[in-house]
Amino acid sequence: MKTLKIGVIGCGAIAQVQHMPNLVDLHDLFDVKIVCDLSPGAAEYVATKFNVSQFTTNYYEVLDSDVDAILHCAGGYRPTAVVAAFEAGKHVFVEKPLCSSLEEIDRIIIAQEKAGTVGQVGYMKVYDPAFVQAKREVDTIDSIQFVQVNHLHPDNDLHMRQFDVRRFDDMVQNSPTQQKESADIEIYNGGSKQAIGDVDPHVQGAFSLLSGSMIHDIYSMRVMLGMPKRVVSTEIWRHGRAITFTLEYPAGYRLVASWVHLPDLWDFKETLEIYGDDKRVILSYPTGFSRGIPSKVILQGIDQTGTSYTNEPVIEWQSAFMQELRHFHDCIVNGVQCRTSVESARDDIALIIDIIKCYCL
Repeated sequence: MKTLKIGVIGCGAIAQVQHMPNLVDLHDLFDVKIVCDLSPGAAEYVATKFNVSQFTTNYYEVLDSDVDAILHCAGGYRPTAVVAAFEAGKHVFVEKPLCSSLEEIDRIIIAQEKAGTVGQVGYMKVYDPAFVQAKREVDTIDSIQFVQVNHLHPDNDLHMRQFDVRRFDDMVQNSPTQQKESADIEIYNGGSKQAIGDVDPHVQGAFSLLSGSMIHDIYSMRVMLGMPKRVVSTEIWRHGRAITFTLEYPAGYRLVASWVHLPDLWDFKETLEIYGDDKRVILSYPTGFSRGIPSKVILQGIDQTGTSYTNEPVIEWQSAFMQELRHFHDCIVNGVQCRTSVESARDDIALIIDIIKCYCL
């Protein structure tokens, strides 16, 4: 089995909690050669903790190295780094949010097509064994009648306390990479402004939570159900920290989705519920800042004898984060078609923009 040399850009919480430990466990598949962060302290800390020989604050040093692939998990919207990674001929795994506008995603897609390398988005829930089981069950529903999504989100700090996550306040200011990002924002009219125009702060906040957190629900809906026909309505409240929207699907059913920030409540709730005439599939996820906690699927319905039932299938004990990295390796080494390609993410960005525009009309 071929071991791929990989560089990691971004040494924040998701790298420290999920990606770096998983790359260490998958040492037969990946060898981390270099890590990068605008904080020298974060880069050095992650390199030391996970026995990586080289660290830097300039991602061009990562791109100029002999790594085969890049894991990009820097915070915020940084399409310039992703484009540069493809232009350097690297395979790229990029965490969400990928970018904020259709113009930005088109830049990324063009760069990937020119490179001819693998581009995978960090849509880990598609690789969750519970999601795979739920989709199998949903595919047997003859006529979907209604879908509901609830995402009740406490502060991530409540769940990250169980991990040794280090934060540093030594960010390099006005670095070459920051200058390049800023120049591109100027050239390409600034990301979210390009996507949704000049909007009030609470609308900008809702746009950010859709692309940064509820994106997991949005791509799950797309993979499970296909694309909606239209956005029926959008409500934003709590100063942009809560949103509810309704979608109409080609078959005529509606999907109602809500994301609400409940900062002080420990219990994280994220569910996808699909209702048919005689069957209901309920999929629930733990927070992304957890390890070793499986998702759940509950099946309810009426069998051929008219008897109602409730089942909870046993879900394979596999981390969604680990599964997506295995898939990334398989795409590069064996040419498997990527299940969460950068091209497929374009539909998600388009839907987020439509949801916000529906509110602004």
